[in-house]
Parts: sequence; structure tokens; C-alpha cells
Amino acid sequence: MSITRLPSELIDRIAAGEVVERPASALKELIENALDAGARSVAIRLAGGGTDLIEVSDDGSGMPRAEMALALERHATSKLPDGAIDRVTSFGFRGEALPSIASVSRLTLESRERGGANRAGDGWRIEVDHGGRAGEGPAALPPGTRVRVEGLFARVPARRKFLRSARAEYSACLDTVKRLAMARSDVAFSLEHDGRRVLSLQSAAAPARVAELLSHELDRHGIGIDCGRDGLGLTGVISLPTFNRGMADQQFLFVNSRPVKDRVLVGALRAAYRDLIARDRHPVAALFLAVPLEDVDVNVHPAKTEVRFRDPSAVRGLIIGGLRRALDDAGHRSAAHDQAAAPVMWTSDLDRPPGEGAGLAETHPLAETRVSAGETMVAEARALFDHAPAARAEAATEAVPSFPLGVARGQVAATYIVAEARDGLVIVDQHAAHERLVLERMRRAGRGGAVAPQALLIPEVVELDEPDCDRLEAAAPELAELGLEIERFGPTAMLVRATPAPLGTPDVRGLVADLAAELAELGQALSLRDRLDHVAATIACHGSVRAGRILSVAEMNALLREMEVTPRSGQCNHGRPTWVKLGHGEIEKLFGRK
Repeated sequence: MSITRLPSELIDRIAAGEVVERPASALKELIENALDAGARSVAIRLAGGGTDLIEVSDDGSGMPRAEMALALERHATSKLPDGAIDRVTSFGFRGEALPSIASVSRLTLESRERGGANRAGDGWRIEVDHGGRAGEGPAALPPGTRVRVEGLFARVPARRKFLRSARAEYSACLDTVKRLAMARSDVAFSLEHDGRRVLSLQSAAAPARVAELLSHELDRHGIGIDCGRDGLGLTGVISLPTFNRGMADQQFLFVNSRPVKDRVLVGALRAAYRDLIARDRHPVAALFLAVPLEDVDVNVHPAKTEVRFRDPSAVRGLIIGGLRRALDDAGHRSAAHDQAAAPVMWTSDLDRPPGEGAGLAETHPLAETRVSAGETMVAEARALFDHAPAARAEAATEAVPSFPLGVARGQVAATYIVAEARDGLVIVDQHAAHERLVLERMRRAGRGGAVAPQALLIPEVVELDEPDCDRLEAAAPELAELGLEIERFGPTAMLVRATPAPLGTPDVRGLVADLAAELAELGQALSLRDRLDHVAATIACHGSVRAGRILSVAEMNALLREMEVTPRSGQCNHGRPTWVKLGHGEIEKLFGRK
């Protein structure tokens, strides 16, 4: 078999396959070109989800007539003036976008250079039909560039048939516009689809642009992020764990203002919400990571949607640590009952050096409570829960104004605590709330070493399937760190010698059986720390107050007080809310008083 050179048309189509996967890919390249040209306003028109028409107009620097033909050649670019390929500050540089798109569509390029000796009407137009020059001539347009792409993949049926419906392709295009509009909040964007105006964004500060494009509910259910470490900076906004979605379509990640879909960043975001959110749910987030140019490689993907970090562990640590601290500071807030909370504002500026500034401006009555109470209130709450005299309950009742979650007035269905607060009625799921409290106690106890075990007077034998026993035996050292001491007792049984002290007297058989099922689901893919967190959550579930248990008023108040000073107590270990609040105004509406 002899080796021959590929025809230029085929080379262009191969390049198009790398850069232009679908209409959204072509749109991304055209918008990035406009932004790199210094545009302050970008107007986008789509038809048929982008398969029939993509038009991008900008008011950037434009191109002189002599360079327009060069722009349609492969490997021609204006974005590497000094050849520093490892310090790319533009969105792209390869110079393949326009010729690749032109090889699989009918492309019209119109441009007029800004400034200089330009006169009105000296713009120029070049038309390319699936790689072949179709015509050129004068064009009347203001300074800037307009690119029109029609009939994408019309003559490439093998690619066209793999496109999805017009609605799905439009959705992908809209997502692309949103990501680039967030990355460049200083640029105005407008988007039309099939003659209907979809977006009209004026230039604004980054926080305002994010708020405009993400859910407006983030005003009440969002947490601002502003932190830095070792030259890295992280800003943005994330949602409370209880404000989540069934898809990860509302997660926007940026590296040096470049939209990316990077596995390191996505994994770090997921890890930050570990045990705060159900496994099939996803938080809403817009995170902007600032990294020195020499510490990140943006050239690992043709479309530059992935990057490679010199020190990925430092990036992952910054994201997980910063998000965890912000979630801890949110205290017992939960999206299910946060209507009365003051709106949060992300006050950081992307141009500010990492770590400078206050970050999140947030007011909530919990803040004062946590500062003044601290560990003292936790200790008193535990003592009250275990040994609660009636006098302590009466004292708590008198102090209604000082408690964000109010004081207990009763119990409904032996499952829900009803409490009265200054601004409304609070309903608490006792099992979900106590489950979170027990898990946080175990974590605090384990920070200085292993969780203290509580030896059983008579070791208990638990019968299980042999594979379950094998998994538990292999995990015995991990379980011992959590205070659960077990050993093999024959082929199909495990002997339990001690249980974690924070649990009191749990159902040993049910606990061990559930742990075996949890280990079977986790497999060996997770790290030791991840496995310990999952197992600890299961253990905490068994050590918590069950639905159906009658509690005294003193026990209910003790639970409320500890919730107020425990991080992440607004949601259980599975991401469900632990309490809801009905404000006085809402109650009045229910009874027709308003």
C-alpha cells in the first residue's frame, strides 16, 4: 500500500471533525474570535438550533481586506504575536476555526477594520461554499466583523445524521453563549433564535452577570466564594446543598476566564459536597479559578475545553477547602426554609488579587449565636439531651428571642418537632437532624485519632452472607477507626465487640447489615477517606433518634440548640432538608389574613 498526500479538502474536513462537532462548537469558535478581537458587544442570531444559520456580529478591531483571505487559510492566526505557545492569554490561537467551519458549510465573512484610513463603505465580503471560494466584494457594515454560517454539514450527511433535534442543538448553543458571557462580563451579548430574542445582556460586573444567567433563587440560596492560596485564587458562587438539581447543567467552571469542563475541577466540586447532597443530585455553581499562566497548559484539547495543571492537588485542595469552609459558615441554612434570610451578595472582583477582600457579605442571626455560644452551648445541649430537668426546659422557653430555631412546643406524629421562633413556626425532622449531628460528633471525635469505642458486655454475633462477611473483614481496620470493632466468626458470621461511643446503644445487627451493603456498593474505587465518610454516614444514621420516638420538651430543645451550632445541620447526610420554616406572613396568608 503506497503513501499519498491527502487532498486539502479532506484535510479541512478532518480538522473540522476536531473543532466543529456540532453547531455549538462552531458558535463557540466564532464568539471566541470576536472576544479576542476586542469586541465590546457581540450579537448572535441562530435558526434551526444553529444547523440552518449561525451569525455572529461584533464591534471589534475588524480585519483589512488583505488579511481576510489569510484568515480562511489553515494555521494562520493573529493570536501568537511572539510565538509564546505556553502563555496563551486569548481564547484560541490555532487558526483552524474559520477554514474548518467553511469546509462543512456555506460561510460568509464580512469585516471592516476599525480606525486608520478606513472610510464608510470600505468593508469587504468573502464567501466560501464547503471549502471552495464562491465570491467576494464590497460590504457595508460598521467597524467590526460579521460571520454567517449556513447549512452546517448540509453536504456531509454522515455528520448531519448524528446531530440531535433542533431543540437539543439550540440548548447546547445557549449553554455555550452563557458560559462565554459569564467569562467576559464586561462585554454585552444578545442572542436571537428563530427571530425570538432570548438574551440581552449589558456589560456588568462579574457577580451581576452570574446572577443574571444563573437561577435568581441564588439570591437567597447562594453562598459567595472568595479565597486564595499559593498564588491561586478562587471566586464565584455556589448553592446551598439543599438547593440542587437532577443534572449538572448549572455548573460553570472557568480557568483564567476560560470556560472549561475539566475533570479535576468537576471532581473537586463533587468532593466538596460529599455527604451533604444525594448522589444523584448536583449543586449549582459558577467558579472562577485564577492560575499563573506557567502553571496551566491550555493546549491539551483541540477545543480547549480541558486544561492540565502543573499541581492538580493544590488546585483540588483549594477548591475543596474553600467550598467546605463556605458551606460550614452557612451553618444550618437550608433552601427549603431560607425565605426569611437576607439575600447574599458575592462582592469579590475577578481582577482583585487572590485572598484580598471580604468575599461573601452575609447577614444571618445564626452568626451571632455561633460566635457567642461556641462549644459551650454544644456541651450544655448534650447534657440537656441526656439529663434534662424540667427547669432547663422552662428556661429555654423564656429565651425565645435568642434562638434562631426557636423553642419546642410539641411533637407531631412522633417524628416532627414543632418550635416557635420570633419570625415564624419551625418544623424539624428529628431523625434527619440528629443524623447530621451524630455524624459531625463522630468527625470531631476522630480528628485527634480514632473514634472512641464502647465495648459490648456480651459480644454480638451477626449472621450474614459469606461475600458480605468478606467485605466487612477486609474493611475491619477502617471500621476500627470509627469505633466499630468486628472480627470474623466463621464463614457466614461477624462478631461485634464494640460500637462507636457517640452512638449510645444502636441496633447492632441492622448497623452491620447496612454497612455490608454500603461496602458492596462502594467497591474499592474510592479512597480511604471517601470510604470512611460514606461508612461514617451509615453509622450515624443508625445512631440517631428514630422517627416514632417520643421526645420530651427538654430533649427537643437540646436538639434545636445543638443544630444551631453544628456546621451543615440544615441538611441530613443524604442532602435532604432537616427543617422548614413558615414565616408569620405565610401563616397569615394561609388563614386569609393577608
